[in-house]
Amino acid sequence: GNAVFRSLRLGHAQHEEHNRHPDMPLRFIQMWMTPSARNLAPNYGSMRGHEAAASRHNSWAHLVSDVDNPDPTPVKIHSDANIFVSELKAACSLPLRVRASRQAYFLCAEGHVAVAGEYLAESLSQHDAAEIVGDVELKLTAGAHGAHLLVVEMKGQGEHSRFRSLERRY
Repeated sequence: GNAVFRSLRLGHAQHEEHNRHPDMPLRFIQMWMTPSARNLAPNYGSMRGHEAAASRHNSWAHLVSDVDNPDPTPVKIHSDANIFVSELKAACSLPLRVRASRQAYFLCAEGHVAVAGEYLAESLSQHDAAEIVGDVELKLTAGAHGAHLLVVEMKGQGEHSRFRSLERRY
């Protein structure tokens, strides 16, 4: 999919979202992130989905990163966050690591994915989401029809996670 980003000063946000192609389905995910500084110059941009299409098949495509992050991503923002997407074919697996002092919002946008960790086995289906608090390493395996996954990784603030090991949780 495509991505549009904008950073505005307080009180300057006027916009609308719509699907200009009613015969084509549209999935719209809107996120707000806290900027790393105040009084930043307004910024606006977009990324066409085909720019990352090949890199997201059975691997993580890194689409968004902080302007201070040297990783080459199509979108740069003023926030300590990273956004990754993947389209997994049936039965394909990927690791997901969330480092200590980091956390992630994990969304199964389509399909089904099994989530395995040191002491856990969970599953997520279309539109299911979870918060993940590091330090944790998970193995994600797509179900019979594959899975489309989205991860927003950022500076940690939470203490609890659906996917922390049982030893750490209790």
